Formats: sequence, structure tokens, C-alpha cells
Amino acid sequence: MTGQDLELTADVLVIGGGLAATWAALAAAQAGGRVVLVDKGYCGTSGVTATAGVTHWFVPPERHHRAVAERHADAAGLADPQWALRVLRTTWERLPLLDRHYPFPTADGAVDRTQNVRGPEYLRAMRGLVHRAGVRILDHHPALELLLHSDGSVAGAAGVRRQAGGRWTVRAGAVVLATGGTAFRSHLLGSRGNTGDGHLMAAEAGAVLSGMEFSNYYTLAPAYSTMARSMSYLFGTYFDADGREIELPAGADRIRILGRAMLRGPVYARLDKAPHWVRRKINVVQPNFLLPFARRGIDPYTDLFPVTLLGEGTIRGVGGLALADEDCQTHVPGLFAAGDVASRENIVGAVSGGGSPNSAWAVSSGTWAGRAAVRHARTVRARTGPVRPAGQAGIRPARHAAPCDAEAVTAMVREELNAYDKNMFRTRQGLLRSADLLEDAWRQISDHLTGSGRQALRARETAALVAMGRWVKAAALHRTESRGMHWRTDHPRTDPAQTRRITVGGLDRVWVDHPRTREEIA
Repeated sequence: MTGQDLELTADVLVIGGGLAATWAALAAAQAGGRVVLVDKGYCGTSGVTATAGVTHWFVPPERHHRAVAERHADAAGLADPQWALRVLRTTWERLPLLDRHYPFPTADGAVDRTQNVRGPEYLRAMRGLVHRAGVRILDHHPALELLLHSDGSVAGAAGVRRQAGGRWTVRAGAVVLATGGTAFRSHLLGSRGNTGDGHLMAAEAGAVLSGMEFSNYYTLAPAYSTMARSMSYLFGTYFDADGREIELPAGADRIRILGRAMLRGPVYARLDKAPHWVRRKINVVQPNFLLPFARRGIDPYTDLFPVTLLGEGTIRGVGGLALADEDCQTHVPGLFAAGDVASRENIVGAVSGGGSPNSAWAVSSGTWAGRAAVRHARTVRARTGPVRPAGQAGIRPARHAAPCDAEAVTAMVREELNAYDKNMFRTRQGLLRSADLLEDAWRQISDHLTGSGRQALRARETAALVAMGRWVKAAALHRTESRGMHWRTDHPRTDPAQTRRITVGGLDRVWVDHPRTREEIA
């Protein structure tokens, strides 16, 4: 497709169109910045929030310290209470902005913002707020690469116009990445566009990642559906392939027990323990939850149905870009990160933030990044001169363009990053096998894969999936213990000496780095 190229300038460029992106764009505009938001899809319908019922970690100020203490008791020693307190304070400040635009329920005559909100309506309201704040929204304008000044600081980004054709370029004083996490094409509802593009762009500019070993969260869904967004599965009775009831404890172990059972054969569920208030509210909070059952004439509260576990990767996992300061700036000057693209170790440690802390993180990190991006842009507003594009794999082959089976590579990534026996139950031998496959794929992609127009987007998505997979396996190999959602069957105990964060990075060669050592993974 050919079309007209688009060139713009802005104080702040926000890349993404989901929850964190819209909060970042709103904060930047309210701080007086000229803001452009570019989205791979249609802002307000992109990403996993648009398919979900959303709750926020929304706690009255007098209970903040208690809420943090309760949450951090399960964080495996890697969370920072001060960051969590900031999240609670900012969410308490910012969420009421939605009152006039989203129909929060009321209790005793007061607005109750602690209840589930419907993702599609929430994001529609956020798009409206962003638009009214003066942000220029470019839908179907996926970013392919960052632009850098000669000193390595960010100068903007460039991409393709999926519908209009041609390319786009935005020169900006600061960039906020809010591109979401990645589920490694697990078929999780709403996650197809979450391929790690922002992580790859940032790494090419010199950013590092943290917590990537904590990226193997799984969630239950009907075996014939991608609809995995419901707490209702907590109220299920589960049976193995031989019809025996599976005893499930509370906490993360229940998913591992179900995963082991699924490796032996089909697992079935009946949501017979769901209380009446859940059954009454489910259609209001998550109207699409019951659709897969209705289409098959199944009553999930009385009938047995087969279930599966869908990988959520870094979406409800933890890992992402490491943040260099409280403004959510990465280690690249002028590049900020918000939401799922950033590591959440500061607020949840080694365990999933589920829906509530993760949503509060999107609100707060988006707010901090948006405001700080405007401040940064004002310090470099007069900066001009040549810039260089940072993109490599999938755009500029290291050797020469040649046929590359991107579909086969993506299928391999999906297998290595989602299969229970390879990703839920980890061993050194299994991790090394996966790492070897991913290294071979990376060499093939970085040496040969390229594309133009829409094919350039597909090439970059493939490269990003492989890059993310390499970082996950490297971090998982380096953490020789079991902690949080990272489970090494060859190292089943938690090692107090490893109560530290592990950072990873690198493209041609992946490195693993923590405060004591730095080593390369061949």
C-alpha cells in the first residue's frame, strides 16, 4: 500500500492506546504539553483491558500503610513499600477524574470506586478525556522504531500508517512507551497485539529489563475459548482425566497443581461454589464471560466443562523495562515507560499484581511518566539537528534480506514460552534447550528478516517476540531458586542469598546483570 507520509512535532509522544497510555497522554496534556498518541490499533479498544472487568487498588489514605504491608507480605522480598505507597496516593488522586465520564456504582449515596469497572466503557471514557485534553490521536499508526540524537537521547519515533499508507515520523522532546506486555501469542483474549514491540525498541536504544523471570503467569479459561478474565474460577471444583476431584490450596500452588494434572490429561471444572452475588454480577461486570458457555448450551455452575491454562507472560506477570527513577524514566534519557511495559517489581515483587494493583500501576505510572515527560521536553525544546533511527531486527537486516518463515518462528516462541512443561515447571536443561532455539531464531531474523508497509510491522512483532523470549530464558536460567511465580523444579527452595533483582538486556548477545556480577549467556 502506498500513501502520504506524515511528519509531526510534539513535546511528548505516547506510544500505545490502552490504560497506561491514555493516563500518560492525559497527564502530559494537563501539564501543558503538546501531545501526540500513536496506537497500533484503535485507542480505546486496544489491549487486554478492553476485554476485561477492571478493579483498582483504591484505598483510603488512612489505610495505605496497612494495605502495603499486607500486599508486601507475599512479594518475596523484592518490592519497595515507598513505590507502593506512591501508587496508592496517585490512584486515590487521579481516579475520581472519571466520575463524570464513567458510571461508578454508589453505596450509601457515595461513589464507590473500589468495584469492578467494565473495560470497554472505561477505555472509551479515557479516549474521550484524552481527546478533550487536546491530544492528537493517531489510530492504526504502529511504531516501528525510536529516533535518537547523537548522544543517545530520545528524539521521537517512526512507524507505518496501516490504513492511510505511507510512513509517519514524530519528533518529540520525550517519548512515553505504554505498549503493554506480551503473552507470547498464547491466544489470551485481547493480547494478540501485545508482542513486546516497546521492549525491543527500548533495548535497541540501550534500555535494560528487570524481573523477566517472573513472566510465567497462567490463568484459567474454557478449553474451547480465549475468555480468561474472571474471578469465577476461584469458585470451581476441578476433576482430572480419571474423574477424581483435584484438591486445590489457595495461592499460586493451585495453578501449578492444575498444570501438572493437565500434562497428564484433560481437566474439567464446575463453578458450583460461586456465591449468588458473583452469579448476579458477572453479566454486569464481564458480559462476555458467559458467552462461550451459552453457545454450547452449558451452565458452568452445574455442568462440567474442559479447562485450559492460558499464559499471560508479562501482562499479568511482572517483568519489563527497568526504571531508573521515580518519574518512570528508563536508562535512556527522555524515554519513559508506563503500565505493563515497565517492570512492576517495585510494587508487587515476584508475584502477580493480578488486576487490582496492575490497574493502579497503569494509572499512577502513566501519570508520573506523562508529567515528567513534559518537564523533560521543556529542557530540550530548542534542540534540533539530525537524528538516527534505532531499529534493527526486522527492519535493517545485519546481512541481507532473505526468505524467513516468520509464522514458524512465532509458533516456536509460543511453544517455548507457554508450554507448561517448559515454562511453568523450569529446569536448567529445559531452559537451555529453549534458549538455543530462540538464539537460532534471533540469528535468522536479525540477519535476514525485513518487510515494508504492513509487513514491516509483522517483521518487527516477530523480532520482538523472539527478543522477549531470550530475555525471559536468560533471567530464568540465572535465578537458581524458586521464588514467586518463578518455579525451578531442579531448585525448588527459595535461597535468601538471591533476594535481589536480576536485570537483562542485549540484542546480539544477551547479558544478565545484577549488583554483584555481570555475565554473558552464549
